[in-house]
Amino acid sequence: MSFSFSPGMGPRGAIQQMGQEAKGGRLYNQRVVASMLVFVRPYRQRMGVAFLFMLLATGCTLLAPYLIKVAIDAYIVVGDVDGLARLALFIALAYLGLYVASAGQEFLLGWTSQRVLADVRAALLNHLQKLSLGYHDRTISGVTVSRVINDVAVINDLLTQGLIALFGDLLVLGGIVVIMLNMSPRLALYTFAVLPLMAAVTYLFSRRARDAFRLTRQRIAVLVGALAETIGGIRVIQAFAQEAAIAERFEGVNDANRAANINAIRLSFIFLPSIEFLGVLSTAVVLYFGGRAVAGETVTLGVMVAFLAYVTRFFQPIQELSRLYTTLQSAMAGGEQVLRLLETAPDVVDAPDAIVMPPIKGAVALKNVSFAYQADGPEILHAVDLRVEPGQMVALVGPTGAGKTTIANLIPRFYEVNEGRVTIDGIDVRTVTQASLRAQFGLVPQDPFLFAGTIADNIRFGQLDAGQDEVEAAARLANAHEFIQGLPQGYETQILEGAVNLSVGQRQLLCIARAALVDPRILILDEATASVDTVTEVLIQQALEQLMHGRTAIVIAHRLSTIRHADLICLVQNGRIVARGPHERLIVDSPLYRELYQRQFLAQA
Repeated sequence: MSFSFSPGMGPRGAIQQMGQEAKGGRLYNQRVVASMLVFVRPYRQRMGVAFLFMLLATGCTLLAPYLIKVAIDAYIVVGDVDGLARLALFIALAYLGLYVASAGQEFLLGWTSQRVLADVRAALLNHLQKLSLGYHDRTISGVTVSRVINDVAVINDLLTQGLIALFGDLLVLGGIVVIMLNMSPRLALYTFAVLPLMAAVTYLFSRRARDAFRLTRQRIAVLVGALAETIGGIRVIQAFAQEAAIAERFEGVNDANRAANINAIRLSFIFLPSIEFLGVLSTAVVLYFGGRAVAGETVTLGVMVAFLAYVTRFFQPIQELSRLYTTLQSAMAGGEQVLRLLETAPDVVDAPDAIVMPPIKGAVALKNVSFAYQADGPEILHAVDLRVEPGQMVALVGPTGAGKTTIANLIPRFYEVNEGRVTIDGIDVRTVTQASLRAQFGLVPQDPFLFAGTIADNIRFGQLDAGQDEVEAAARLANAHEFIQGLPQGYETQILEGAVNLSVGQRQLLCIARAALVDPRILILDEATASVDTVTEVLIQQALEQLMHGRTAIVIAHRLSTIRHADLICLVQNGRIVARGPHERLIVDSPLYRELYQRQFLAQA
């Protein structure tokens, strides 16, 4: 058993591939930022107010040390108590303004951040629903979840808080430089002597951080994918007592993720203390040279005290910028993945001139249809021809992997044919909108899927405005009303995740009720009785017969005994329909069909 990170790829291969992808990315991707800023645009007014708060906070930050300098030189040294009291009030107001502006900025940024976060995730979900089944066949659901949850979060941090912080820090830095040069150019130059060292440290950090942070985003996606697959297959894992083997495989993925994050953390922990050390070094420079200047009376005491305050504030925004740099690395790595997902085009799209499908009568035709799931993959169907008349029940039978499900999936255009065409009532399905086409289909899968929620909500899933009477009528048609009434909350019974509080047969009856409620003209049934007991099979079969009455039905049959009365049985083998006709004729004319039927009959006997 291996984690299916991609066809034929185990966790080690997925990690190696992502490690290669992590290299060569750009430090700043303008296309990523521009695409993501679209989500910030609806909140530009609040972001503008936050920007004004940032300007106010910057002004107060720059003003307070200067006022302290004035207090020392103009009032404390000469003993002017009244003037000092007035200035102390101004200093207090400056700090109060700093508090109010910072609090307002943080609130607005937090408010905007949560809304942008929700908007991006909603956009991703909407896009994922538009992507064709082929994309979801090729992509691990856990990796997709990581894109929507983890990658979007780091992008949001950059867009909503990082950009404002960037402007604020740059303004503080510029303001401090100007003020320090005006107060004492020589002392300012001594203070700035550490900047070349800071530039060298930043350059060395940036060279290694880019790939490191990109790799962390990609390996967390692999980790989430492995975890999702493990949870989804927990029943199989426990049934085969493979907990230790799975834990060992997961440990490899977990170790790779841990190593990537430790590497990124190590870089940050080297860089940030280096910046702090340079800040302390700069403070020492000010104390030494400033102290000598005060002793020589070339600089006032107030100027030196102000310099010390400004030096402290000078390195705070530099530290913030370094943290912003790490955020930028993560955001670029996550943004590239999110943008790649948003730019993934569906395999099946509506034509520009697509029309709304008129009410379907139910005539289905496949004309010389060939199909492969991947452009460079093997062909699954070869020149298939099939015609189904309105109201007919057509059964697709044959060995596993013959192409039965593929034929059924092409009719509602879940996939695009490579050659030939599929028509409904003579209309090529590629010329109508997908929504209007599929709205007239009903699907009852072999593995019944129910959503978390009430039983009533699941039945009305295909027709959300259906009333309670309609829901109960559909349940009666599906032979589900009796067991639903026997539940403590009846139709309001909550279905747990995975529908573990219902039997497989009960789930299947609810799926039949769900299909019945939408009153489809064409039904696709993937043998609904394949995994149930004999008593439930009778209930399901009766429900299906009522559901199929007067409708076109395409039945993927696993039990040949259930389709003996089908109007047309098509025997599929190696991607071709090798025989067709009613049961009585096939049992005589087709040795393969006769062998399949007799084998199942003997097994059941």
